Amino acid sequence: MFYHLLKYVLLGPLLRLVFRPRIEGLDHVPPSGAAIVAGNHLSFSDHFLMPAVLRRRITFLAKAEYFTGPGLKGRLTAAFFRSAGQIPVDRSGKEAGRAAIREGLGVLGRDELLGIYPEGTRSHDGRLYKGKVGVAVMALTAGVPVVPCAMIGTFEAQPPGRRLPRVRPVAIRFGAPLDFSRYAGMEHEKTVLRAVTDEIMYAIMALSGQEYVDRYAADVKAEEEKKAARGRRFPRMPLG
Repeated sequence: MFYHLLKYVLLGPLLRLVFRPRIEGLDHVPPSGAAIVAGNHLSFSDHFLMPAVLRRRITFLAKAEYFTGPGLKGRLTAAFFRSAGQIPVDRSGKEAGRAAIREGLGVLGRDELLGIYPEGTRSHDGRLYKGKVGVAVMALTAGVPVVPCAMIGTFEAQPPGRRLPRVRPVAIRFGAPLDFSRYAGMEHEKTVLRAVTDEIMYAIMALSGQEYVDRYAADVKAEEEKKAARGRRFPRMPLG
């Protein structure tokens, strides 16, 4: 009930007013049955914009940090995501990844839409990064299509670190569903999982027009944070 209240009364109209989203390819999303919607992740606003434009309810695998924040703000954020039917995902290790896959398969087992960001985290620089294979495991195990989705302009509207979004138009593009039935029963083959994931990421790239980086976003972020920390500890001395 809260999900529909949020979508049609509270947040949905506000998002449409602020972002004026241009929606393309919405008919590619199946009107019924289980399916995965896999998108790029550029902004905190992505969590709300895509559900606002879809005709069906969609459940996202959301990072566990949204549910465990400290203080009043943390409790309010957790209550908001739980009320909207989102599922917390622990991203700390392999067992956590398996738990996320089990949760996702549960959603698909109820013939619902599952939303996932294969990059695993928001892009910190607007580029598209290598996808993690969890999306492939779920698609092959459940035998469901994957609808690629591209958020365009949300990075410029609300990049990481910006609390309030800028008022500017964005676009949301949905591509034709990807059918991986030719890989049925091969969800344990690493090379197959990598190939399926790369195909999904290529479809997202074609829709978004982003520059692709064949590395995991989390690894690149960690490297850049280390460099920044090193620079603060050992600042360059001026020459001369």
